[in-house]
Amino acid sequence: MSERHDFYSKIHRQGHLRSVPPSMDMKRAYQRKSESYIVSARILFENGKLEEAVSMIYFSMFYMVLALLFRTGIKCENHSAAIYLLEDLYSLDNSAIIRAKSERIDKQYYIDFSLNREDVDELMDSADEFNAYIMDFTERIKGREVERLRHKFQELAN
Repeated sequence: MSERHDFYSKIHRQGHLRSVPPSMDMKRAYQRKSESYIVSARILFENGKLEEAVSMIYFSMFYMVLALLFRTGIKCENHSAAIYLLEDLYSLDNSAIIRAKSERIDKQYYIDFSLNREDVDELMDSADEFNAYIMDFTERIKGREVERLRHKFQELAN
């Protein structure tokens, strides 16, 4: 954990990870954005644009994570940190989004890969499950839990 603590501290000092007031408006806005991106992924998938669908799938998941972060008053401008916080702060399984991020990077930046409809369809199913899991968790967080998480975040980031 000390390596991650150093990572969090570094990006906190750089201003890319910080406490903000918890915001239900930002939470809802990122949840809507997440839904829009998964709908876009389906449209791309149905039209044979598999590479592009993979990117939309990942960003749908990432925006759901941002909704959770803003619900608890955390602004994070670093994808890796946001993903790690799922595990380190909220004790949630982040393996699905780690896989989606890896797939997105491969498909967006490289040309030597194979991609088939079944793999993308499976990734989309994984995103649906992940997004529902994160949304459910986010909706169950109440006042005292927000404060506990904010305190824990301060310990992680400083």
